[in-house]
Amino acid sequence: MINIKFPDGSVREYESGVTPLQVAESISSGLARNVLAASINDVEWDISRPICSDGEIKLFKWDDPEGKHAFWHTSAHLLAEALQELYPGVQFGIGPAIENGFYYDIDPGDNEITQADFPKIEKKMAELVAKKEEVKRADITKADALKFFGDTGQTYKIELINDLQDGTISTYTQGAFTDLCRGPHIPNTAPIKAVKVLSLAGAYWRGDETRKQMLRVYGISFPKKSMLDEYLVLLEEAKKRDHRKIGKEMELFAFSQRVGQGLPLWLPKGAALRNRLQDYLAKIQKKYGYEQVITPHIGNKNLYVTSGHYAKYGKDSFQPIHTPEEGEEYMLKPMNCPHHCEIYRTSPRSYKDLPLRFAEFGTVYRYEQSGELHGLTRVRSFTQDDAHLF
Repeated sequence: MINIKFPDGSVREYESGVTPLQVAESISSGLARNVLAASINDVEWDISRPICSDGEIKLFKWDDPEGKHAFWHTSAHLLAEALQELYPGVQFGIGPAIENGFYYDIDPGDNEITQADFPKIEKKMAELVAKKEEVKRADITKADALKFFGDTGQTYKIELINDLQDGTISTYTQGAFTDLCRGPHIPNTAPIKAVKVLSLAGAYWRGDETRKQMLRVYGISFPKKSMLDEYLVLLEEAKKRDHRKIGKEMELFAFSQRVGQGLPLWLPKGAALRNRLQDYLAKIQKKYGYEQVITPHIGNKNLYVTSGHYAKYGKDSFQPIHTPEEGEEYMLKPMNCPHHCEIYRTSPRSYKDLPLRFAEFGTVYRYEQSGELHGLTRVRSFTQDDAHLF
């Protein structure tokens, strides 16, 4: 027997090998119908996976992010299963759940997949759902995993497996599709009542622009068709309010691939609007005692080492700007805080001077007295809580 502890602190005794779904059934049939995923001692867990030792359990439904994650993760595998049947020879990269839905990166090979194929893919996914396929987890050795995916010609999976440490590797199978995956997943495909393939995009394999460009297929799914209908309405409303669409229509700003993705070129009307906003912010900040300052867009690397920001820079973040003559490195600033701390240090400060208020476009800083009369204890930006200021 094992002891299962619940979030309210209560403990129940179950036979070793009990599943989270069976635990849910012991509480109520309604909970069992709606539970999608679980965690055991804060480790993600399939609700069909046995529990063999004492642990603390949490059960997740659709309204929980963990429940949606398992639902959409299984839906990503369902999408891959459909693509495998429709497009022989397709190779699979990764297929995670995301904030809204899921995607799968694939190498279509000789197959051409376009937006016109979406209805066909959705139909195949619905056919597979109708089979109520069981999602089966298996723990295998690294050698067995390499052999299985090697035999099926999945070279991208082989690369991922080679990067894993030796030991047990988990796979999930539904129907004729098997994927390298940590899970968790819902027990079968039956709860997936509505699916929609949303879009296609290009994505370099493993985010490396020197590697193969994959085809990323986005989708979303729901346990009720009415939920999908509501989501599609929201998508259409969001498109009407898309800043890129509005900015183009109102001639506020433009984008150029030569300049860089997501970097706006402010057109005359947009520049005028931006200047008015800056003037208004400066007026409000002055009203509440903030003094305007301006700091550079770059700073010495050592400044961000001291502030702790440099440790957060990764290989995909902005790289240092080298000055061979001076032997120094400069970085694009992650935020204004480090520079404003240096402004604070430009002259001796007394606790009688506090609070000090500095403002730079879009950001305000207030330096207050700490319990020991040293250090900066308050650094903040405008948030929704500051709405009364406007």
